[in-house]
Amino acid sequence: MPGFDAVFNAFVTLLVTIDPPGLAPLFLALTGGMNRAERMQVSVRSSVTAFIVLALFAVAGDKILAVFGITLPAFRLAGGLLLFYIAFEMIFERRQERHERSAERAITKDMIRNIAAFPLAIPLIAGPGAISATVLLSGTFADVTSRLVLVGIILVCVLATFLVFVLAERVDGFLGETGRSILTRLLGVILAALAVQFVADGVRDLISAA
Repeated sequence: MPGFDAVFNAFVTLLVTIDPPGLAPLFLALTGGMNRAERMQVSVRSSVTAFIVLALFAVAGDKILAVFGITLPAFRLAGGLLLFYIAFEMIFERRQERHERSAERAITKDMIRNIAAFPLAIPLIAGPGAISATVLLSGTFADVTSRLVLVGIILVCVLATFLVFVLAERVDGFLGETGRSILTRLLGVILAALAVQFVADGVRDLISAA
């Protein structure tokens, strides 16, 4: 059974890595055009999906990567490329154009599921950093009881993220159409920089491992 210091350090590590406050504006931008109920669905689905992914890596992360022959640098590189595509659409309002052409399609169950799974759950909540941290922490929380404690820590961090998403929804009403447009483009640039960082880290690690 891990001590208080180990549990606290694991909690801080995961919470800082996931960074719920930093995800709030991205959540607003990615769910533009959705009403409160739809955003709640996205919040729930993304949080549940991220928890399942992180819990799996907490319990058997090393085995999962070994089975598929996937390295963390490769995962980081792929996640960065996919994230950059989303950022490109945000900056040039390609997503908004699609929503305007087909308003109904923007609120279908498929749309909600897609956004919840990518990019919110993966790689924003359960991203390369959070997965890496989880796999590393699983080495410290080695026995069955300790792994359950680690899963509990992950649950608390994901619940904190969910609460941040719920509160972020209320901010959208104060922004208006112009504010949302500016925020979407600004966050698209930030998201693009984050994606480039993921790619750069992945390439660097792959070269170092070669």
